[in-house]
Amino acid sequence: MLKKDAFVQQLIDSYGNWVCAADNHNCAGGSASMTSELYPYSRMFSPIRVNGVTIKNRLVMAPMGNIDMAEETGRPNAKMQQYFFARAKGGVGLITTGLIPISHGIDHSITELGGLSYFPRIDRSRTVFSGWRDLAQGCHNYGARIFVQLTPGLGRVGNPQCLITQTKFPVSASLNPNFYIPEIPCMPLSGGKLHKIIKNAGQATADAKAAGLDGVYLHGHEGYLLEQLTNPAFNRRKLGKYSDWQRFGIDIVKEIRRRGGAKYPIMYRIDLSLALNETYGEDGMNEKALKKFKNGRTVEQTLDYMVNLVKAGVDMFDVDLGCYDNWWLPHPPAGMPAGCFLDVSKLVKDRFDELKVVSNAGIPVPVVAVGKLGYPDLAEKALRDDMCDMVMLGRPLLADPEWPNKAYAGKVSEIRPCIGCQEGCINEFVDGGHPQCAVNPRTGFEEIMPEAISPAETKKKIAVVGAGPAGVLFATMAARRGHKVDLYEKTSRIGGKIVPGSVPRIKFDIQNYLLYLENELKAAQKAYDLDVHMDTEVTIEQLKNKKYDAVVYAIGTKSGTPKIPGLDKVKHVEATDLLLDDKILGNAKNIVVIGGGVVGCETAYWLAYEKADCNVKVVEMLPYFMKGTCTANRGHIIHYLKDQGVELINCAMVKEFDEKHVVIEKNTHKNVPNPYNTWQPILPENIENPLAPKLGNVPELVSLDADLVVLAMGGRPDDAAYLDGLKELVAPELYNIGDSFSAGRVLEACRAAYALGTRI
Repeated sequence: MLKKDAFVQQLIDSYGNWVCAADNHNCAGGSASMTSELYPYSRMFSPIRVNGVTIKNRLVMAPMGNIDMAEETGRPNAKMQQYFFARAKGGVGLITTGLIPISHGIDHSITELGGLSYFPRIDRSRTVFSGWRDLAQGCHNYGARIFVQLTPGLGRVGNPQCLITQTKFPVSASLNPNFYIPEIPCMPLSGGKLHKIIKNAGQATADAKAAGLDGVYLHGHEGYLLEQLTNPAFNRRKLGKYSDWQRFGIDIVKEIRRRGGAKYPIMYRIDLSLALNETYGEDGMNEKALKKFKNGRTVEQTLDYMVNLVKAGVDMFDVDLGCYDNWWLPHPPAGMPAGCFLDVSKLVKDRFDELKVVSNAGIPVPVVAVGKLGYPDLAEKALRDDMCDMVMLGRPLLADPEWPNKAYAGKVSEIRPCIGCQEGCINEFVDGGHPQCAVNPRTGFEEIMPEAISPAETKKKIAVVGAGPAGVLFATMAARRGHKVDLYEKTSRIGGKIVPGSVPRIKFDIQNYLLYLENELKAAQKAYDLDVHMDTEVTIEQLKNKKYDAVVYAIGTKSGTPKIPGLDKVKHVEATDLLLDDKILGNAKNIVVIGGGVVGCETAYWLAYEKADCNVKVVEMLPYFMKGTCTANRGHIIHYLKDQGVELINCAMVKEFDEKHVVIEKNTHKNVPNPYNTWQPILPENIENPLAPKLGNVPELVSLDADLVVLAMGGRPDDAAYLDGLKELVAPELYNIGDSFSAGRVLEACRAAYALGTRI
């Protein structure tokens, strides 16, 4: 019988159906908004002591993976330093770095050819030391403390390319399948190599302390190597001292305490449960990639381990759920509820209080809450209700480094909210870049993009056509710099495609961003020479007659629906139109969504959970649904679509329609990917899996019942007006930005708007 924990199971179930509950706004497990009803935030901005260090407030910057932000030698450089300095200046009390491996030469997935690395390093001492000293001092200049996050390695969740580039297998605690390519085994590490990692942790601690860093932070969650060694799901060793799954973690903490001294803070990141059994159940846990991992730590085992870690020297914890194999848990995307792990931190805090757990310094052990807490009222309430001692913010501080300062001053409406897309913070470095942010173009570019924008040397008269995110951001920036700006929008509301995108309850973060854009535009209208013309579809003649110096087109996309026989016979609607007017649904029970990208799957989720008694199917021509979307975001949607009985049909082409049916040609070949597979990622296109089974083609015609067909087949850039403007010489300067240049993501739209707005 599969072991499950009732508390964890209840949480896992709630992460899909929370949208069905009423009156769960601004509370744990519901939606949240940028309100300031609890201002002033007395608990959030009170100091707290961690061993020998006092932190000025209860806000912690989460470790956001500083991949490709340092030099290839691992030395922190201006990019990495200025990234952290911006958050220190923004008022956060404690900064934690992204993970810093201490197992080079042991875990082959973390080191690249030539001894280089895409991770920052602290183990080369003099080679990298000055970078760390400069980083620590720079954060201290703004009153922020900084802990360095150390990881023994990646293990089975590391890049298996080391097998090709170095002819060395990835490693783990036991013989475990690699996360990215399960056919590749990860070899168990010897006791001697594990002892070397422990010694490396001690040396890294001593170096961090000498460099002026305020503490160390062990990365023990999410199924990385430290958890692989301290969780019986992954550690199935039968011999040696590390067959005791608690031993490695306790030994590494003891060595850190020995080298760091009695007063040097040690923080530990842990998950209360992998939650794999609760996520996938009997059937899922019998999948080849998962079946070895059924015997994960129970909640009681984790709590016992945490108490033993405190005895060994840990001063504080942050606690979550999950691992890579259910990645939407440790990286909660837009669709997850706000404050999703507050019940977890509360459980740990209550247990520590019950057992009167204190650190080696003789003081209570703070428990840091994580998971979608970037809403000031919700964060403050969690602290006041003793659900946690501190609040960790990751992506909210990438979206707006000034989050703490603005919250302290009561300027909550000015906080730029995270939209939960994980396009910049996660997908960028997965695809080979470095952490960025979809809504904050400066994130990751602080060293080259000045914080204060300079006034324009030559004031210009500028027209902006289209008030989506790109148009609004550009218009407000250009106006702030002194230009005379006219913003034209053909509809009655700004926001473009994010207006329908904000309708489903799982998109409450988009609702917050839309409200932010509206507030920013209103403020710019009052303060600068900016006029907004709603319900106005401006023509080339009108633009020419007004003699603009520059015209910026930010029109967005147009429908990409192909001509399919019989479409005129069946009741059909664009997904974006349906979201704006759900009366179109009528009495439709059998709904077929054509297109399994983000829009199609999120619309299907909305239909399945928020619209009663709908039988929903989604048809996608590609092998994978939501391809190109962050693994966590797609995993969350797909997993809970399955829970709600939504049928996902991949490798299928729509052939024709009639009044009540959609006829598709479905590939039934044995190697068609399981559309509900959320325990493995889609590999980047430049990474070839030589072990992947070949996909053949065994076509079969299938007729699907359809009372309503929802079209979500993507769009293409609507650049016709821009091209006509070029032809007609509508102004001396013409620009095309956002989706009307390249139909893509909010990230590209905001980045293009910022780049043009700061230089025109």
